[in-house]
Amino acid sequence: MESRSMPVPDGLDGTRVDAALAKMLGFSRTFAADVADAGGVAQDGRVLSKSDKLRGGAWLDVSWAPREEARIVPVAVPDLGIVYDDDDIVVVDKPSGVAAHPSIGWEGPTVLGALAAGGFRIATTGAAERQGVVHRLDVGTSGLMVVAKTEHAYTVLKRAFKEREVEKIYHTVVQGHPDPLAGTIDAPIGRHHSHSWKFAVTPDGKDSVTHYETIEAFRGASLLEIHLETGRTHQIRVHMAAHRHPCVGDPLYGGDPTLSKRLGLTRQWLHAHELSFEHPSTGEQVTFTSDYPADLAHALEVLRAE
Repeated sequence: MESRSMPVPDGLDGTRVDAALAKMLGFSRTFAADVADAGGVAQDGRVLSKSDKLRGGAWLDVSWAPREEARIVPVAVPDLGIVYDDDDIVVVDKPSGVAAHPSIGWEGPTVLGALAAGGFRIATTGAAERQGVVHRLDVGTSGLMVVAKTEHAYTVLKRAFKEREVEKIYHTVVQGHPDPLAGTIDAPIGRHHSHSWKFAVTPDGKDSVTHYETIEAFRGASLLEIHLETGRTHQIRVHMAAHRHPCVGDPLYGGDPTLSKRLGLTRQWLHAHELSFEHPSTGEQVTFTSDYPADLAHALEVLRAE
C-alpha cells in the first residue's frame, strides 16, 4: 500500500473527493473514485466517498494499492496537433488534460498513446513507457512538446535540454502585477517539506531560474512571457507563487478559485508558446510556436473586457 497525508488546500474547499485527488495527486478521476470506494480516503478521521466534498484546511489521509506497471496504450486524441514531423522528431501541440507519458494511477490520454494511435513509430532505449520523451508538460499545461523518434535524436535532445541549449518560452496569466514588471527568479526548487505531492522553493532544492516579462496588464492580473533556463517540475507555478503572483486557475499553488470561475477556467492559465532548438540531425536552428487554446483565449477576452 502507498499513502499520503496532507491538509486540503483552501482552493479545493468544496471540491468532490475524486476531482480533488486528481488535482492533488495526479490520479485519474476513475482511479481516485476507486480509491475512495475502497475506503482509502479519510478527512479528519472520517472515511469519505468519492462524491463527498472536501473542506479547506482539513487533514486528508489517502491510502491505495499501486497499480500494475504503466504501459503505452494507443488512444487517439483528436485535439492533439502535429506541428512538425520528420524521420527524427515529432513536435506536438498538447491540449490540457493529456499527460506526456503513462504513469501509475493515470488512466487518461497521453502524448505517447496518441502518437501510437496515429501510427508514429518511436524507436529509443528510454524507459518503455517514456520512449522518446525528452521533456514534459504538466497534465494541465497546454502547448509544445518535442518527442524523439530515433535513438540519435533522443540522445542529442536529452543533452541539449540538460545543457540548457533549448529555448523554452511560456505564456502565463498571474494574479496581480509583478514588481518589477520584468525580472528573474533564481530560487532552488525541491519537494515541499510537508506536502509530498507539491514542490516549493527550498534551500536544498535544485537550481532553478525563471525569467519573466509583463506583456499586458489587466485589472488584478497580468499576462507574462516566461523564459526558462531550467526545467524543474512545476517550476513556473512554484516560482510565481513564491513571488506572490500565483498562476490564475492554479488552486494547488494559491490561485483564487473565484477568479478562475469568473474566467471559466478549470486549469492553470499556462501555455508552452514557443520551442527552439538545434535539429538533432541537420544542426539547423528550428523554432515552433503555438496559439492559445480556446479556454485560455476566452479568459483573456474576459480580462480585457473588464
